[in-house]
Amino acid sequence: MSKSPRSRNQDRARVAAGQDHEVRYEAKKEGVSKQEVKETVKEVGNSRKKVEDALDRKG
Repeated sequence: MSKSPRSRNQDRARVAAGQDHEVRYEAKKEGVSKQEVKETVKEVGNSRKKVEDALDRKG
């Protein structure tokens, strides 16, 4: 697991909806808007797998 600039471990299995760069990355990857990613995280939680599966079903 890589370290963040603050020397904390990053969790690649989670989408941090409060982090613009993570939301932007996921939106671009899935071909949806940032707002859709944020709404999906609210609906299904922050598990990257669950978010990606939900976005695939919507799209």
